Amino acid sequence: MTKPPHPIYNLQFALVCLSSLLFSASFNMLIPELPSYLSSMGGAEYKGFIIALFTLTAGISRPFSGRLTDTLGRVPVMAFGSFVCFLCGFLYPVLGSVAGFLFLRLLHGFSTGFKPTATAAYVADIIPQERWGEALGFHGLCFSIGMAIGPAIGSTVTLYYSIDILFYISSAFALLSILILMNMKETLKEKQRFSLSLLKISRKDIIAVEVLPAAFITFMSYIAYGTILTLIPDWTQHLGISNKGLFFIVFTISSLLMRFLAGRASDKYGRTRVITIGLFLLVIALFILGFADTFAGFLCGSVAYGIATGVLSPALNAWTVDMSHPDHRGKAMATMYIALEAGIGLGALLAGWFYHDIITRVPLILYSSAGMAFLGLLFMLDRLKKDKVSRR
Repeated sequence: MTKPPHPIYNLQFALVCLSSLLFSASFNMLIPELPSYLSSMGGAEYKGFIIALFTLTAGISRPFSGRLTDTLGRVPVMAFGSFVCFLCGFLYPVLGSVAGFLFLRLLHGFSTGFKPTATAAYVADIIPQERWGEALGFHGLCFSIGMAIGPAIGSTVTLYYSIDILFYISSAFALLSILILMNMKETLKEKQRFSLSLLKISRKDIIAVEVLPAAFITFMSYIAYGTILTLIPDWTQHLGISNKGLFFIVFTISSLLMRFLAGRASDKYGRTRVITIGLFLLVIALFILGFADTFAGFLCGSVAYGIATGVLSPALNAWTVDMSHPDHRGKAMATMYIALEAGIGLGALLAGWFYHDIITRVPLILYSSAGMAFLGLLFMLDRLKKDKVSRR
């Protein structure tokens, strides 16, 4: 008798993964080129705002996206996030001033404020609970593929054509992401029609208290990512590497297999164990990057960072879903993503403020980010200890 197809690998799951891949590629292809683009307009001192402003509006929009995900539906919220990316790609060449650029970074942040929140809730809806780690790990793998091919496309297009062409290609990827969503079945059973009252947010709509432990670890670990997004393009150039997207390609490729394996491991051995291991690897990776002054050292740091994030991401997502209330998954995922955006934004803002185009400061900033991850590691070690006591 033929064994039935694997229940989580079906058309519905494939479509949401493909949409996320294209969405991820759409905004990530811009990242390696934006620091130089901003400098060319005379805004070098605002490099820290490239990521900080993006994450600011992403974080602010999370309570709204969480509420709309739980009331309006998963698919419309995902579509709105992709539409923002589509719109911004066309506006970057038009608003060609420092002020216009910074305004668009604020606007662009709404994309990641909406789509990932609804996507995580959608995946949790269509996947059985005992497979959440595996499914979220595989979805994260697809998102990471977008993170890998995005910077590669961005650097290549800018090198052979122009950055304006890059902006238009970014819009095209976002449009494809929207078209895929049109064929996806809505999973929210009790939907409401849109009304302005849905945008009224009370205090209880902002934070899902039950998932705060996962949110805290997310915040502490993603400070490093904000630092890396701000500094690595310049650090790459300092080391004599022409393709500023190389780090993002290498770290993403190294994280791909780890995301899938770590997701399954968290289903089998527990989220807290896998997250603790991921934080330890993250601290090591940041020190390797800080010490790297050669091409080989840079590659080692890129691989190590990819492995660390590949272990952490699916386990943190699944841990958040584990602790969430079934009727408020949108709010729970929004809480986790608020912490993520806050970590990235703070890391980028502080890194840009201290860096100020003085390349010798990069290692110290990376070590400081490692210190934040180490504090998260101490929290998880204490959590593991308490879990062992409670099981006795």
